[in-house]
Amino acid sequence: MDVDAQRRFVPGIELSQRFLGKFVEPIVSRISPRLEYAAALIGPGSEVLGFDTEMSTDHHWGPRVMLFLSESNLADHGAAIDRLLSESLPYEFLGYPTNFGPPDEIGVRLLEPIESGPVAHRVELTTVRKWFTNYLVWDTTADPATIDWLTFPQHRLRAATAGAVFRDDSGELTTARERLAWYPDDVWFYLLAAQWQRIADEEAFMARCADVGDQLGSVLVASRLVRDIMRLCFLMERQYAPYAKWFGSAFRGLRGGAAVGPVLTRAIQAPDWHERQEALAVAYRYIANRHNQLGITARLDPEVRQFYGRPYLVIGGERFADATEERITDPEVRRLPRRMGSLNQIADSTDRLESTDACERLRRIYNERDEP
Repeated sequence: MDVDAQRRFVPGIELSQRFLGKFVEPIVSRISPRLEYAAALIGPGSEVLGFDTEMSTDHHWGPRVMLFLSESNLADHGAAIDRLLSESLPYEFLGYPTNFGPPDEIGVRLLEPIESGPVAHRVELTTVRKWFTNYLVWDTTADPATIDWLTFPQHRLRAATAGAVFRDDSGELTTARERLAWYPDDVWFYLLAAQWQRIADEEAFMARCADVGDQLGSVLVASRLVRDIMRLCFLMERQYAPYAKWFGSAFRGLRGGAAVGPVLTRAIQAPDWHERQEALAVAYRYIANRHNQLGITARLDPEVRQFYGRPYLVIGGERFADATEERITDPEVRRLPRRMGSLNQIADSTDRLESTDACERLRRIYNERDEP
């Protein structure tokens, strides 16, 4: 019988929690019945974000869980726990192998059925400090600095604060995640101003491209504006945006996704630039009104207007950037390069967003301290 055909898909978070309770916790207790640790599933993986499907099971997915121990407990018990898990775990759980093959050239490990021998499991043993240092280049012994916030990739912030914590005996993991829950207010204002400025920089170009017969260029600019509007919605709703694969899926879950998702689709698909402009105008009014609802500045006129007398409808994004920027009081944030924004507002390359070297280079730019 085809096992895959009979197997019911179990979302990865549920699979992890059931795997932990059924096998991992009892095995760990055999090593030390009173051992304190945290158990979670956070970090990389579509299942952490809640977007996994049957298709996800073909890579970097399966019965797995992360155990966070103290430094001393990891040193004293880590090797024994790892060995006992390898010797004691079943070869299959809920129809999925518990054994993983060796990492491929990019570090991905795939489910690999076995019938004998030790299990090459994916019960990750680590400490809270070590995990966050490796994943975000952040030492949990101190609050993130301003430049840390600007160089943390948003998709990693989302992954570090999403997923599930199944137990946390000391509370250390929960505390670390709470400290990353959202940006400090002045950093948030800085990012909002930078995002409004991105819209201001290009909002007139969609119509101008079309006006000279550049239909492709008009659609391209509209698409860029749509993405910038979506990113602004994430910021306004205090939600970290995931990377490109799940960006649209996560946007659908926002209040803004329900409100303007259809008109943003229409803006991209419209065959005529006038229709495209009208759809964008609806979205502009929405984000302008959402800005006013935040109450972080005096109320601004949410109506679109012509661009310096030309028949191109814009919201005047710079008005919102100016007003938001005025709210910044932290001297360190005010000394940052004006409206440059964060890593995600500067870089569009997946490799750069995943590169710690790129983050270090950006840190040096921030430290140049341009005048606001």
